Amino acid sequence: MSSMNRRQFAALGCVAANLLLVAGCQSDRPASPPASSAALPTMERIALGANGCWFKSGDPAFKAYRLAPELNSFSGRPRILLVPRKSPEARPLAVIQAEGHPARLQAFGPLLSEPVGTRMTSDVRRWAAGDEGCS
Repeated sequence: MSSMNRRQFAALGCVAANLLLVAGCQSDRPASPPASSAALPTMERIALGANGCWFKSGDPAFKAYRLAPELNSFSGRPRILLVPRKSPEARPLAVIQAEGHPARLQAFGPLLSEPVGTRMTSDVRRWAAGDEGCS
């Protein structure tokens, strides 16, 4: 073998060895969920949807309420609150929060037991899944 062929053969051997190492490092684990499915981006989408579809649209079902987003949460649970329009410091009538990656949503409060609660729940689910429209 000439010296050129030996170098080429050695280089090919190194490339093959590297490919085997890389292939050996591959995992059958599923890919991690996209960043947009984490709690904060999910709650940001929900807050934008709620603000636009429930409040800025002038929807009469939400006239008596105000949106109070609390997205900068140090607890790792960003949330939005629906409070009485004329008493924003009052106890929330609805709390929608998420935590984790992918986000696990929770919604609770007396407003969710009212007729508008069914609509709120379906809107929140749609927005959490990435839909940006109003129902």
